[in-house]
Amino acid sequence: MVKLSYILLFIISLIVTSPPLTQSFHINHWAISKLETKQETVTNLQFYFHDTISGKDPTAVRVAQAADTEKSPTLFGALLMADDPLTETPDPKSKLIGRAQGIYGSAGKEELALLMVMSFCFTDGMYNGSSISILGKNSALSPVREMPIVGGTGVFRLARGYAVAKTHWYNEVGDAIVAYNVTIVH
Repeated sequence: MVKLSYILLFIISLIVTSPPLTQSFHINHWAISKLETKQETVTNLQFYFHDTISGKDPTAVRVAQAADTEKSPTLFGALLMADDPLTETPDPKSKLIGRAQGIYGSAGKEELALLMVMSFCFTDGMYNGSSISILGKNSALSPVREMPIVGGTGVFRLARGYAVAKTHWYNEVGDAIVAYNVTIVH
């Protein structure tokens, strides 16, 4: 019996003097690490967005709509999925620098107001493999509109900023070429 009590005392002392299991995995604090950053960089990019919803090879297609979308002058409730080319100039045959991939939907009943949820994925030069994310309202018939940049990947990781859009050309079926001037803080 005395031996058993010595063994139990020994086991209890090991448990009491050992660090908690969470300390060995460094999860006892919610702040795992701190990242010291260098000075932020501001990048300005200019390019053209080509949105084609007509023809044999559209780059944006309607994937959903509300029951009354066709009765609405703004196509309220229409949702489109896009994979639009981004080019250096307004000429569709100019150098491809990336793709605008995401969705946009008609969110305005009284005005053509699109909700843009897009990643501008760059495929050329020093930004190849990087992207910026846009999430916000695009008042498509306004001459100039501004949308927020809410994040990014690659070179643009932790990005924030804004995109200024100006319609360069559009037609009656909804195809458009839009000039983008984006300012990114990263």
